[in-house]
Amino acid sequence: MSEASAAISQTMGRAEWTMLGLLSILWGGSFFFVAVALRDLPPLTIVLGRVLFGALALLLVLRLRRLSLPRAPGLWRDLFILGFLANAAPFCLMVWGQLHVPSGLASILNAGAPLFTVLVAHVLTRDEKLTRRKLLGVAAGMAGVAAMVGPEALRGLGENLLGQLAILLGTFCYALAAIFGRRFHARGVPPLVTATGQVLAASVLILPLALILDRPWDLAPPGPAALGAVAGLAILSTALAYILYFRILNAAGATNLLLVTFLIPLTAILLGALFLDERLAFNHFAGMALIGTGLAVIDGRLIGGQR
Repeated sequence: MSEASAAISQTMGRAEWTMLGLLSILWGGSFFFVAVALRDLPPLTIVLGRVLFGALALLLVLRLRRLSLPRAPGLWRDLFILGFLANAAPFCLMVWGQLHVPSGLASILNAGAPLFTVLVAHVLTRDEKLTRRKLLGVAAGMAGVAAMVGPEALRGLGENLLGQLAILLGTFCYALAAIFGRRFHARGVPPLVTATGQVLAASVLILPLALILDRPWDLAPPGPAALGAVAGLAILSTALAYILYFRILNAAGATNLLLVTFLIPLTAILLGALFLDERLAFNHFAGMALIGTGLAVIDGRLIGGQR
């Protein structure tokens, strides 16, 4: 799956950390958008709206930037593989899994993405090999997510096994997508073109499923809130998010990129405290400390400076 690529820095700079934080906000907000849209729309229709309108937004930006989609058949084959791994498969698995698994436990399972990425990257890449430092950092980050969500979320572990396996399989797809997506940078494809082609391919893959299973023409017209939520999913959590996604992937690698799954619950809790007057408990601060420690260990500069 790996190809020769430009050297990727294993230590992120200020720009990469800023983009990673923004990406965590955009993807963390997707949970809110989905919750609002589910009041009026079935899951697959929401997923289709997300990728289809996200693709249209990216096509508009592509046109404004005077860039064009690739024409090589081999490149489109790879974009369809990426669209399946990054969007079609995990979106459907996650939505189905979250119908059966509490959100707290789902977020802990989703935080396993960096662990899968570390392991897959070790096998399939030359410049993102497994190290003790990475494993320790990932373990600390996952413990931080578990602490922030609370120990009660772990009580359902082992129940609704199929739902939990679906979420884990979705996170594994994210890991494969992050590794597979590196090849587009090696071929000189701009991040905006890769993001547009990937989301467009995912739309083609999800369209027949949504038409067959949801029969959207039989649905009642959605309300303004649901339409706004789908628009937010498409423009913010998909179009803008994937532009950032490929910029971080090209600069810092797959392992650093999927650290965003540690930051998503962190940003969600902080935003709730800032804008919804939600109170922070001791476990939230403990989780933040563990996540910060894990990110610092994986980044490596703190340890390197001490040495």
